[in-house]
Amino acid sequence: MKLARTVRLDESDDNVFETPADAGEWAISGGFEFSNWDEKNLTGKPRQAFSNGWLSLDSFGRATFVAVASITETEYQLLIEKLAQHFVDHYGAPNLEAALPIAKDEVDHMQGMCEDHDDNTLLMVSRSLGDSGVHESFRYNNPQSASLDAFAVHGSVD
Repeated sequence: MKLARTVRLDESDDNVFETPADAGEWAISGGFEFSNWDEKNLTGKPRQAFSNGWLSLDSFGRATFVAVASITETEYQLLIEKLAQHFVDHYGAPNLEAALPIAKDEVDHMQGMCEDHDDNTLLMVSRSLGDSGVHESFRYNNPQSASLDAFAVHGSVD
């Protein structure tokens, strides 16, 4: 079974997200956070979270990149429970029992995106806001096709 973990290629997430996720946290898209948003919400750091932030399931912070990784069934079930509790605590779900199926759908959706990819495949999300609500699109960068030049800036020490 596979899911995604947050990746920190540099320190930029500390500067662009209100709550940046630490490296190695399990993550999902988290687009539900923006379901009631409109253009007036799309400013500053919240705009960056909307545009391309994955939601971690540990700190509930955001990350620009996630990578596919193997997960145990026990870890998977604990994440569903943690997300369900987050729905109760922060989104007004009436109780854990009502929140569990929704949390399971969210984690299952991410698991479905990861399942057919090799470990360490990088995933990126892009969101836009249209008349019909939030639209998400996803990109994948396979580990063998990711060159260091795509992520590092090279220069001289002189």
